[in-house]
Amino acid sequence: MKHFAPKRAALRLFAAAGLAALLPAAALAADPIKIGAVVSATGPASFLGDPQDKTLRMYVERINAAGGVLGRKLELVLYDDASDANKANTFVRRLAMQDEVDAIIGSSTTGATMAMVPLVEGAKVPMISLAAASVIVEPVKPWVFKMPHSDRMAAEKVLADMKQRGFTQMALLSDTGGFGKSGRTETLKAAERMGLKVVEDQVYGDKDTDMTPQLTKIKSSPAQAILVFGTGQAPAIIARNYQQLAVKQPLYTSHGQASMEFVRIAGKAAEGIRMPSPALLIAGALPDSDVQKAVSVAYQKGFEGQFKIDVSTFGGYAHDGLLMLVDAIKRAGSTDKEKVRAAIEKTTGFVGVSGVYKMSATDHMGLDVSAFRMVEVQNGAFKEVKQP
Repeated sequence: MKHFAPKRAALRLFAAAGLAALLPAAALAADPIKIGAVVSATGPASFLGDPQDKTLRMYVERINAAGGVLGRKLELVLYDDASDANKANTFVRRLAMQDEVDAIIGSSTTGATMAMVPLVEGAKVPMISLAAASVIVEPVKPWVFKMPHSDRMAAEKVLADMKQRGFTQMALLSDTGGFGKSGRTETLKAAERMGLKVVEDQVYGDKDTDMTPQLTKIKSSPAQAILVFGTGQAPAIIARNYQQLAVKQPLYTSHGQASMEFVRIAGKAAEGIRMPSPALLIAGALPDSDVQKAVSVAYQKGFEGQFKIDVSTFGGYAHDGLLMLVDAIKRAGSTDKEKVRAAIEKTTGFVGVSGVYKMSATDHMGLDVSAFRMVEVQNGAFKEVKQP
């Protein structure tokens, strides 16, 4: 037996060496797909970022439980920018340079997203924003896409509803943040195109707690309807001020208020307010023939069942962004960044809770105004306004 020991030892060493040679490839195949994310889970924009945080975590867990993507698990590397654009810039740098993620989702606000864009473009990492302003994808930036409907689309949807009601003069009340500024610009352009006269053009700070001076001016103006373009809690304060002043002109908001949180904060003052919204807010009332019903109802049930809070359109953008990214990785058959970027850009017919997306080399949002439904708050709930 001793005569064969050296040969057996040599065979064991050879086998071990062979296994070691195979380990790097096996380990590489098992490496997770790293999805970076920056959201405003805390701070003034937490009403956007918190449901996005929850949605991303929930769906990464579900995808991994179902076997992952391309035989690999997803690893979510998620940072909270606390509604601070400077922090968003710091975190996206970390995601690209230190964490070496395969793609990025975020951030929740236009300001934070725009702080991230230059580094993303320089690092050539595909990024899907969860913020709304048109400037994010106009002009087109090769590595940047976004899920939410644009401020231009929101303005057009609201103004079309005003015109259908016979209004020809309107008032605009917008916040001084990135979303409000962009929304104001797009509304003024849309009004000129669509033949509505803006007779009052008022602004407010997103942290202001009383907008009665602006509303008092609007009340006494010839405006026949009012559009509030902003995010956060301020539009709910405006709704309460509007009710206190007994303003008669119909009140509209942008899609930035398309959530039950707005209704909860505004209370009875929310009644009668109209706004453009994705199908998600009226998912249960959609006809079975609507292609968005199944995916919207499934997301709503899953989210509300797990977190015991109302679903929001803002979380819906995270749902669509993550699932579109996963779909692109599958079609690319790889996490090669250029291949994934190209696959996102070629996305067509992707049914999300926010619309049916059709991306292209000239359109990195992939939605048009038909993706919006006009809704009105009635008895504390959103109801679709049937338009001719």
